[in-house]
Order: sequence, then C-alpha cells, then structure tokens
Amino acid sequence: METPDRTGRARRRIAGDALSAPRALKYRSLSNPLLRQPAFSADRIEAIHEAALRTLEELGVRVLDGEARAVFRAGDAEVDEETQMVRLPRALTKALVAKAPSRFMLRGAHPARDVAIGGESCAFVHVGGAPNVADLDRGRRPATFADTSNFIKLVQASDVIPLVQPTPEAQDVPVELRHLAVTEALLTLSDKPLYVYARGRAQTRDGFAMVRMARGLGEAEFAAGVHAYTVINTNSPRQLDVPMARGIIDFARAGQASIITPFTLAGAMAPVTMAGALTLAHAEALFGVALAQLARPGAPVVYGSFTSNVDMKSGSPAFGTPEFVKAAFGAGQLARHVGLSWRGSAGTASNAPDQQGVWETLFSLWGSVLGGANMVIHAAGWLEGGLTASYEKFVMDIEMLETFAEIFQPLGASDDDIGYEALAEVLPGGHFFSAAHTMARYRDAFHAPKIADWRNFGQWSDDGAKTAGERANAAWKEHLRTFTPPEMEAARREALADFVARRAGEGGAPVEN
Repeated sequence: METPDRTGRARRRIAGDALSAPRALKYRSLSNPLLRQPAFSADRIEAIHEAALRTLEELGVRVLDGEARAVFRAGDAEVDEETQMVRLPRALTKALVAKAPSRFMLRGAHPARDVAIGGESCAFVHVGGAPNVADLDRGRRPATFADTSNFIKLVQASDVIPLVQPTPEAQDVPVELRHLAVTEALLTLSDKPLYVYARGRAQTRDGFAMVRMARGLGEAEFAAGVHAYTVINTNSPRQLDVPMARGIIDFARAGQASIITPFTLAGAMAPVTMAGALTLAHAEALFGVALAQLARPGAPVVYGSFTSNVDMKSGSPAFGTPEFVKAAFGAGQLARHVGLSWRGSAGTASNAPDQQGVWETLFSLWGSVLGGANMVIHAAGWLEGGLTASYEKFVMDIEMLETFAEIFQPLGASDDDIGYEALAEVLPGGHFFSAAHTMARYRDAFHAPKIADWRNFGQWSDDGAKTAGERANAAWKEHLRTFTPPEMEAARREALADFVARRAGEGGAPVEN
C-alpha cells in the first residue's frame, strides 16, 4: 500500500521492503570516502607500536597450545615450555607482519556476492555469537535454531550487510552438532561469504568441507581463494588459548581469513587508559598475525580491535562511550601504521532496542567508520553487550547502515546537478516542487527510509501511532513470510545434507579446550 506524505509524494509503508530498496545493489561493495579521524599524533602512534613490540619481546604471550608453540619455535621465537610463554624479537614480529596482505577478496557463491576487504572498503556485519534472542512479542529468551535461521534470512535480504555469520547461537542444538546445523543453514539460506567456526580442528575441518561441497570447489580451488572467515579472540591480557591458536593455524594453512581481535576492556583486562589498552590490543593482534604468517606466509588476516571501557561502579562493559569511539580512531591508526586491513565494531550495553541502544550503536558506528574500518562487526541487532540478538533492533540498525551507505555515495556536481536553469525558472518567493528540474528527479532524488516515519502527527496518529520498534516488528515478520532462499544445485544440497547426517551420526565434533 502507498500513501501520500505531506509533500504529496507517494511513499511506500513498511512491510517487506524494509530491508531492501531500489538503490540496494550499490550497497554490496561499499567504499568509505570520509577522511580518517586520528586519535594520536604520528609520534605517539609510533610510541604505542614500539611499546607493543617491546611487550612481545620482553614480556611475551602465554600460548596454551603445544602445536602453536612448536610453530613459533620453528620460526625462531623464544619459547619456554615450562611457563608456555612465547616471546618474539621485534625484528621477527615486523618481518612476519609485513608478509600479511593488506587486502584480499572474500568469495561468495557467485561473483556478485564477492566482498573486497582492505583499502577504502567498508563491509558491515551483523551481530554474532549472542546466546539469547529478543523480540517485542516474546521478550528475551534462549535462542533456538529457528531464530538462527531467521537471522540468516534477514541478513540475506539486506545488501548493506554483505557477509553472514551465525547468530544468535542455537541453544537447542548440542554444541558438538551445532556447527553442522548452522553451517548448513548459512550455506542454503544465503549465498554471501560466510563465517566458519574455529572451535576445534574437527569443527573447522567440517566447515571447510561443507563450503567446498556447497560452492562446488575442489580442494585446490578452495585453497586458492578466500571463501570463509572466522573471528579469533585472544584471552586478554597476553594469553592465547587452544581453540583460538589452532583456529589461526588451520585457517592460515587453508588460505582462509582470520580476523584476529583482542577484546580489551580498559580497567578490567587492559590498562585503564585508552593508550595502554590499545598498546595491549596492538601487541596481541600482531602476535596472532605473526602466528598466521608462520603457519603460511601471505595468509589472509584482518587486524581486529574491540577496545572499550567498563563501568567502574559495577565492572560491566560499556559501549558507544566517548572512550570506545576514540579507541576506534586509535585502532584504525595502528592498523594503517602496520599496513593491515582493520575490523572495527559497534555495540550497546542497552537491554532493549530503545533510545540508549540507538545512540550507543550510532556512536560506535561513527567510531568505526571515521576510524576507517574495513569490516564493522556487530553492526546490526546487538543488545545487552552482545548477549542478545534483537529482531527489531536488527531492522532499525539496517536503517542506520543504509544511511551510512548513502553518506558514502559521492554527490553529483555536474552542470545539470548544479541546476542553474532551475534557479532561473523559479521566481523569487516561489517553490521548486513543480520545477522541471525537480519533476525529472523527484522519484529517486533522496534516500527514502523504510522505518522512519516522516508523516505529520495527525497522519501518524490516524495510522495507529506506531513507534519505530513496532514498525520494525512488522517489517521483519513480513520479510520472513516472503523469504525465498537463493538457488543451489540439487546435487550440492543433497550432498550437504548427507554430509551433515553422516557427521551427526558419528557424534559431530566437540569444542576443543
């Protein structure tokens, strides 16, 4: 249904087009033209970098996985088996980081879904890993596999999110089987580049096999391109556990991408100053990059950061704070300083898709965007510090992301755009509604939001006075009702289902600790 707004222009109301728009195709490969905002002067960035190199050289990182320690030892690192500490001479760290590519291409099911990572690129990614889910109808609850599938469908509908990852975490599927069910859903409900679990060697091996099966790739073809990514979190301060270390090694050896992301909360697991927290995060990120390059020189990696502060009264994480934003600026500087692509984040500590959730997410996004992030993870649907994925907030966040996508588009400034003829046509005190210049362009002159309601108070009230959250609730339901999965060859779909059934029958794969 279409209703006229106060300018007399027809405007579509909510429902199924809330996640997509006629302009949407240009959102698939976003380039961020905005000037990068620094947090520090060049000499202080170099000082932070040198302090991180000193940390790796003199203090080191505890590595809990024996194979990873062996890889470091073979690469001339100093390894103490008794304490499990690994120390990297600064010259070695610099040489290894220099081997990592500054950019690469993540491959989807077909070329139209490929996503560039690095340079000026900016790829928004939705919330990941939340164990709970929430909506206005049923409230907050443990997530189910049906919820995971629903979010994959919502992501598939939005071109402003070009990558897909598992969220929320399906709590009704045993953890040893979850990677099988969820990866099958990722591959059959979406054709975008996808996340593969790094929770143990067997789970990673299963994930890679499923990607090859669904995408029709031989082992050599799979290894020659980047078809999957994962997120590696260090155990700050200065520790790398078994599944994360093995994940770095396995993804590197397979030629797939690791987003190496220390989660450093200033005042808790990192120094209370942002400069100190960033120094620790920088050291840990470089350490993970170094391990990937020792496993396979040139392995695709992304320098990740997720630095914020805590509420010093309660110890709870805080997001979208001034400190979060400035830390994002600094992390972007550090990533550029070492020539790596950068993963930023968005988030909120709010427990509901309310005003706090909006402003904290928006400030977080500005931190990542102005910091120059090539990937912004948790950019849609995140609530409760990442513990909950919200249906309504996902849709509202998509509106914000599409606004950023439009901000990225260049402004036209041709003679026709400048419009001198329109200036000449309209008399002093007149209006431009009916000018020829306007009439030729009005249908798509401006970005049209799907959730924001621009009608006057009377029209809004007559239509039920629905809040943005209520409109978002209607939008995600309509999209799920009309969802059509992407095409996949029947033989590939059957082979995938057979693989999942066989591996489930064998007991799946436990998470390694």
